[in-house]
Amino acid sequence: MTPVDAPDETLDCNVTDTALIWEGGGMRAAYSSGALTTMLAHDIHFAWVAGISAGSSCTCNYVSRDAARARRSFVELAAHPNFGDLKTFVRGQGLFNAEWIYEQTGLEGQALPFDYATFLANPAQVRIGALKARTGETVYWRKEDLQPLATLMRKVRASSTMPILMPMPEIDGELYVDGALGTSGGIALDAAQADGFERFFVVATRPRGFRHRQERKLKVYAQYYRNYPAVIEGMVDRWRHYNATLDELDDLEASGKAYVFRPVDMRIANGERRIDRLDAAFQAGRIQSAGEVCRWKEFLGL
Repeated sequence: MTPVDAPDETLDCNVTDTALIWEGGGMRAAYSSGALTTMLAHDIHFAWVAGISAGSSCTCNYVSRDAARARRSFVELAAHPNFGDLKTFVRGQGLFNAEWIYEQTGLEGQALPFDYATFLANPAQVRIGALKARTGETVYWRKEDLQPLATLMRKVRASSTMPILMPMPEIDGELYVDGALGTSGGIALDAAQADGFERFFVVATRPRGFRHRQERKLKVYAQYYRNYPAVIEGMVDRWRHYNATLDELDDLEASGKAYVFRPVDMRIANGERRIDRLDAAFQAGRIQSAGEVCRWKEFLGL
């Protein structure tokens, strides 16, 4: 028996023994969205999908089978006047206008209408990771925790709340911040392992060999989050958690238990807003993934 029970023939998930994990990375997910487009074009449908931060948006776009929305989310949306700037930051809405980006654009008739019906109908299990600001607890929400649509979008926002740059949303009396400050450093390998998986397909947003260094602006974060020591601790430890997860993925790759799609031509940072640069990243991800898709299928047994 695989970690995810094999679906009925009427259900459309053809990868049941391997977990799909989307790394975060802000606007670097434009590159990931190119890979997402290739994945859907080749009918590669995982039965277990997880994401943290920008990876949570990729998770939602993937599970709703919406390649067009994936591109718009990390390319075209950056040109919208409501996307956020210094004015919204001063008003307390964030340098990235998080409430608008995550909680309003997905509604019907808005900039990024979300196909919630397909998301719910997809038999895939879902995990969205975030960090409780007061306690430092890492949480992974499941599909049943992501209903109705307003709840899904607010929890994706919580997962994606970059420290300082976005205000922390409150959910059921708890404040949340970016899941990248949690136990895995931003790659939900621990969630997949907790659910019994031994094989993993990871869409990363950093090139092979990358490792984080210790955060240099800890004094700034310590002052800003002085009432939330768990957030400060998350910032202090994030580089260790992230690098440990990458080291484990390297070992899993070497043993044939993981396939990590890593960008070979990542030329943008997490805060990139220039549409031409974002589109170039998307196209680079699409081209690279198209060149690798045969190896993907071989790894997945498709």
